[in-house]
Amino acid sequence: MAGHTEIKNICCIGAGYVGGPTSAVIALKNPQIQVTVVDLNESRIAAWNSSSPPIYEPGLQEILKSIADRAKPEIENATGNTVKARLNGLAQSNLTFSTKVDEAITAADVILISVNTPTKLDGRGQGFAADVSLVERAARQIARASHSYKIVVEKSTVPCKTADSIQDIVRIFSNFDKSRAFANWLKLLSNANKGADFDVLSNPEFLAEGTAIKDLLYPDRVLIGSYNDARGLQAANVLKSLYLSWVPPSKIIQVNVFSSELAKLAANALLAQRISSVNSLSAICEKTGADIDEVTRSCGLDSRIGSRMLKSSGFGGSCFRKDVLSLVYLAQSLHLPEVARYWQGVVEINEYQKRRFSERIISNLFSTIKGKKIAILGFAYKKDTGDARETAAVTLIKDLLAEEARIHVYDPRVSAASMLAESLAAGVSHSLFEAGVRVEDSPYDACQGADAILILTEWDMFRNGSDSMELDESKDADSGNAQGPQNDGRGNGPSSPATQTLQSCDANDYSTLPTDAVLGDGFGKHMPRKLDWARIAVGMKKPMFVFDGRNILDRAQLTFLGFRVESIGRSKAGPSDR
Repeated sequence: MAGHTEIKNICCIGAGYVGGPTSAVIALKNPQIQVTVVDLNESRIAAWNSSSPPIYEPGLQEILKSIADRAKPEIENATGNTVKARLNGLAQSNLTFSTKVDEAITAADVILISVNTPTKLDGRGQGFAADVSLVERAARQIARASHSYKIVVEKSTVPCKTADSIQDIVRIFSNFDKSRAFANWLKLLSNANKGADFDVLSNPEFLAEGTAIKDLLYPDRVLIGSYNDARGLQAANVLKSLYLSWVPPSKIIQVNVFSSELAKLAANALLAQRISSVNSLSAICEKTGADIDEVTRSCGLDSRIGSRMLKSSGFGGSCFRKDVLSLVYLAQSLHLPEVARYWQGVVEINEYQKRRFSERIISNLFSTIKGKKIAILGFAYKKDTGDARETAAVTLIKDLLAEEARIHVYDPRVSAASMLAESLAAGVSHSLFEAGVRVEDSPYDACQGADAILILTEWDMFRNGSDSMELDESKDADSGNAQGPQNDGRGNGPSSPATQTLQSCDANDYSTLPTDAVLGDGFGKHMPRKLDWARIAVGMKKPMFVFDGRNILDRAQLTFLGFRVESIGRSKAGPSDR
């Protein structure tokens, strides 16, 4: 085995929500390593190389700037004046974004596969199995472009045994047995890179969008899966050395490669299960007069349960649904029908929650919404991200358009193009979207003259409660990281430069801004620090309905202003309203 004990070059294949932020943090914490992120999507790479990255993530811009600034070193001359260092070739960033995939693969010691693995839309396993065609394509390109030893790392969420498939693809180029070759194999052999050799590891990401940078800087754990032979364990130790530059050794867990692959699916499935459990309880609460927030708060105080991920708004995004369905398919393929039905129920409850909310809206608006203006506040599947994949907003829009409502949508981070794309993917026709949906640049424009307001994303600006309540709830609902920044013995504690960077870019820190401040977001949208609900009340049609799909509003305050507030997991006249 021509293995490495030192990493000098890393290539990350895939410049999306995982590859971009992960590579940025690796480059920040390992200035001696050249990190190259590659993607065939030229517009995406161009965006990464501009001042406006293609994704929004709190803290990401600051890290990219820190890396760029580090590439322009300043030195002091003899008189004490600071001057820019003019050292040819030495002022180059150690993080680059490129479409030259083969070139980056050839130079790399470690290659991260961070490509999309969506649910299959057709063929065997459609609607359940993960589509790993991009993973296979990446493996074949790695095999073709390699001339030396590489450690190939799965970062994408993949089904169990995918590591075997990757290894079969990449090693055929270096371990070819001539004595067994047939004519078609000989043709392949003639193109083989005989100097190449590979080891395959699993190193899944456990990132939550909106807190990805914090999750990368202060991970609950880093999981490295390898084959349990000498070379596999050696490769795992090489990858471990990369993380040791900022992650405490106690948080780096080494397991076998298949346990690592399954652990990622299992983690997302268990989190989704937790949310669906609360969803089911919220339906009971609405029928009995119980308050779902009071129920979950009581349960969360039990140390065996804990307080996080106990919100009743359902789950969205690119991971939970996809990964639970992948687990369902895995159980089916292993002839475990009872296990498959169990996990299928987690997805079904989530869809049931969306249907219930649609039906509740129509029922409260006197059983008809034809021609009525419905204001939707929030399109992203959760706050602090521009990602709208699997967002509940699409389901609601589809249902409301079927009832011929007029929909006005505002989200501070999701573009009109993304809203259209997600709606088309959900089966809404282009003509129907254009006729029935208007994307607004201001929440006040969206709400002006509305018959009802729907809160579908828990952006802090939509809240009307106390700041302390907001911070606690948002941490429970979104971060999945209760630990927060703590000193780890490597200078990464609360007073470290890395933490200061995060604190300076906290998307929730608007304390110095006026109430109606306009914050830049790349789309030219109006972003008030807090909504003026009294102003909204003046412009709405009466009676004024607010449907709080995220349970972030203080019902008593809005009721005082004359709103009729419908919340998830609460009856029409709960004790808190009396």
